[in-house]
Amino acid sequence: MSEIVLVRHGETEWSRSGRHTGRTDLPLTPAGEAAATALAAALGDRRFVTVLTSPLRRAADTCRLAGLAADAEVVPELREWEYGSYEGRTTADIRSQRPGWSIWRDGAPAGETATQVGDRVDPLIDRLRGVDGDVAVFSHGHLLRVLAARWLELPAAQGRCFALDTAAVSALGWERETPVLRRWNQSTAPDPPSG
Repeated sequence: MSEIVLVRHGETEWSRSGRHTGRTDLPLTPAGEAAATALAAALGDRRFVTVLTSPLRRAADTCRLAGLAADAEVVPELREWEYGSYEGRTTADIRSQRPGWSIWRDGAPAGETATQVGDRVDPLIDRLRGVDGDVAVFSHGHLLRVLAARWLELPAAQGRCFALDTAAVSALGWERETPVLRRWNQSTAPDPPSG
């Protein structure tokens, strides 16, 4: 049975510090590069009929380091949530001015709401459902969480229920005619050096 394998990009300086990173095009950290390289072994035995990546370098570089860039298609709809005036800020910082704020409920000024991100990925989900064979999708934390919620036919804001680490692998699929979550947030990161 076909699977849609979702891969979140490796670590960046901003993902490590919890800063909302939408359109800012940051490189991977050395740890992010190592984790992305480790994805090659985790994904190496799979044959993907389609490989899709966000245009942002952290996702595209993760795809390249995982060994799947040769046939990858850049898909603008896979870019991360637009955080508007909250770009580069942490949730704690935002909540110091706006107590109780949640990206999932409140969106971002001059940015997107969860519903808008869901509307952006819905046509892509229609496309994915029409592919005969496994697909690899390299993208971003919040975007992939929305994509998973919409795959499951849930409101986009339900993506809040799917925590997703950097360089983690997840899979969407089917149980008979029902879209399902096959696995979620599996780490392939190399173990840190001991000592």
